[in-house]
Amino acid sequence: MNLAEHVLLAGSSRSEKLALAVVGPARAERWSYGRLIAAVRGTATGLLEAGLRPGDRLLMRLGNTPGFPIVYLGAITAGIVPVPTSAMLTTREASKIAAEIGPAMIVAGAGVPMPDHAAPVLDESEMAGFSDLPPADFVHGDPDRLAYIIYTSGSSGQPRAVMHAHRAIHARRLMFDGWYGLRDSDRMMHAGAFNWTFTLGTGLMDPWTLGATALIPAEGTDLDQIPLLASRHGATILAGAPGVFRRILRADWQPFASLRHGLAAGERLDPSLRNEWQARTGTDLHEAMGASELSTFISGSPDRPAPPGTAGFPQPGRNVAILSRDGQPLAAGEAGALAVRRDDPGLFLGYLGQPEESAARFRGDWFLTGDQAVADSDGAITLLGRADDIMNAGGFRVAPSEIEELLATHPQAGDVAVTELAVSPATSIIAAFWTGTASADDLRALAASGLARYKQPRDYIRLEALPRTPTGKINRRALRETHRKDRA
Repeated sequence: MNLAEHVLLAGSSRSEKLALAVVGPARAERWSYGRLIAAVRGTATGLLEAGLRPGDRLLMRLGNTPGFPIVYLGAITAGIVPVPTSAMLTTREASKIAAEIGPAMIVAGAGVPMPDHAAPVLDESEMAGFSDLPPADFVHGDPDRLAYIIYTSGSSGQPRAVMHAHRAIHARRLMFDGWYGLRDSDRMMHAGAFNWTFTLGTGLMDPWTLGATALIPAEGTDLDQIPLLASRHGATILAGAPGVFRRILRADWQPFASLRHGLAAGERLDPSLRNEWQARTGTDLHEAMGASELSTFISGSPDRPAPPGTAGFPQPGRNVAILSRDGQPLAAGEAGALAVRRDDPGLFLGYLGQPEESAARFRGDWFLTGDQAVADSDGAITLLGRADDIMNAGGFRVAPSEIEELLATHPQAGDVAVTELAVSPATSIIAAFWTGTASADDLRALAASGLARYKQPRDYIRLEALPRTPTGKINRRALRETHRKDRA
């Protein structure tokens, strides 16, 4: 099989249908399936003619342009292994990645910081003519062979190179009913940039796999304009990080008839935000949670919405369990380690060059996601936080989400995050961070009204913005390190 061929197969029989529209206030750039497939296969030819061979690694340093998914799928078409990276990475960060993966070539976008590395560089402008080259054949092989490498966000440690197989695309189909409710007639608008893996998967490859239409905002589009553009272009599904939905709910716009529901992922969805979306639009907002090592695997969906306060259900075809410390599945109502069975088609091949670290993520037949969770009698899963984010308050284990959910209900709270801060080598406290105009006293009173005393934050720190990883998740590790009180 070939992952890129799988993604483009449905579009090959509908060459005139709109595959992609890059939409902005002034104009839209349109790509039919015929044009898209020609660009992908021509780019595969161009990469091979530039000297790359199947199995070579291609470091992608591209900006927010349609060229990003085209190069990505073009490389996979030819059996080349793309390594997509965020354009926000600095030269130092990109150089570290290049040293780890040893790319045979680097593709460079205008203005994107480049690594200090000896590999030849292919400028984005040089690829402009690749679309017109003869189409390359799809390179077939074992579904378990390496297809692409992505990097973890590093939210709880150093970023790692995550290796994925061609078979990973089969796992994405489990999301179509288990999260999206996706149809080939849909027009999916994703509010993220092309060079974000959330956009690449949910916003582009998944609609293309069914022959649906992807809508992406043009670079520089203000988030306040997203609802207007979605309405103008007939979006049926709107996807983005929770922060995107929070921002657009502040804007002045009217619900539009084509919208069926929204999809949120990338960080935890506050229940109050979902409620506000439902009240504003008359549609639901379905959350999914996942990991870089296997994409999303728990979600709510149109057919089975997540009960309030939960993350939803394991997607059909996923084998998920809550494990005890000795690796045994726990009964409903018992908290433990969230795990996915080793035979999941979306599970990674391992961390590049880190076999011991890869093996450490498994307990018998189960992959440990790093999250703590509990399942109810119906199978709905409630996340309690990352294993390294769980806080200890007077001997009680407390999940940040318990406190964040309550504080986020204050209308002037803004973005909220809670973590544990060290105040001495042997002592730590719970601290709350927020970005809104609410006062510390307001939030303190709210916590006192709805939380056990040991769960109430001892310190309140207002920030202009919360630190986030390149994928948009709240970086609690950065909060802990920046604001720790056990050093001068």
